[in-house]
Amino acid sequence: MPAAPAAAVVELLGRDGRAVLVQRVTRWPVRIGRSPACDIVLDDAHLAAEHAELQLAPAGGVRLKLLDSRNGGAVAGKRLPAGAEAVLPAGGAFQLGGCSLRLRTSADALAPEQLLVVHPVRHWALVPLLLVAMLFLQWLDRWSAVDPDARWVDYASPLLAPLALTLGWAGLWSLASQLFQHRFPFTTHLRRVLVAIVALQLLEWLLPALAYAFSWPRLMALESLSMPVAAALLIAWHARLVWPGARRTLNGGIAALLLLGLGLQVAGRQEQQYTFGPPYLASLPPPALRIAPARPPQALIESLKPLKAELARQARKDNEGSDLPDADAGDGGE
Repeated sequence: MPAAPAAAVVELLGRDGRAVLVQRVTRWPVRIGRSPACDIVLDDAHLAAEHAELQLAPAGGVRLKLLDSRNGGAVAGKRLPAGAEAVLPAGGAFQLGGCSLRLRTSADALAPEQLLVVHPVRHWALVPLLLVAMLFLQWLDRWSAVDPDARWVDYASPLLAPLALTLGWAGLWSLASQLFQHRFPFTTHLRRVLVAIVALQLLEWLLPALAYAFSWPRLMALESLSMPVAAALLIAWHARLVWPGARRTLNGGIAALLLLGLGLQVAGRQEQQYTFGPPYLASLPPPALRIAPARPPQALIESLKPLKAELARQARKDNEGSDLPDADAGDGGE
């Protein structure tokens, strides 16, 4: 009889490949099924009472023998009917009915111990402060857009809708973490999305002020770039917590989608004077914030001179187009 391994376990694997149930092998052969009389008992309606048996192969290794069942099993991706036998490959993976199983023995090499990363505990007031900052900036933006005598109801939707979307966004990423990492870090995901939203809100207020103060109108181009770039960084930040092992692949895919989106945005604005951002400020900050020196009116007149020829050409074109209907009408009258 071949020598039995010093110790062995049979693991039930989940959809993510992790062991959700581990049962020690106490004797050989190992009978697997739903019956309490089996050595490995599995609660799966797709298994027979005594579905399969693990036996020590005479040439070494372990052999899977399928007993009388309707669903059979599989080894190395090959389906096996009832009564068939197959030697388990390296790694000991096999399938019975709807169960993915793995045999591990003391002779198998163990993966190296992984370093336990303990994230530092954030201050308890950080998330409430970020929530207050987000709601305050939303209220400030609404206050600057409505009439002074607006009712409190006019502020409800601009405040509650972003709050609900933020909580829902963090909840969906927490569910993804629960699915792939078996934990529900709602506070961590909420903190990350709040950091991104507050940063975008501050940038929305600071960019016009800086562009006005230093007379840098092209600085407003960052306003159109900030949203897609911040969204890509935020998704990568969330995905880093959900799929830490696929960080490079995810970052590459997110970067490619970002470049594609920016390219489409540029292509859609080819006829505009500015590829990104508005060509002028719709509202001006207080004059006290102006730092750049004032330019004389003559400088504005000189800068508009190149437009004279273009405007004259456009006027002639419009006049020629307006004369055509009159000429046709005269011909028709004759």
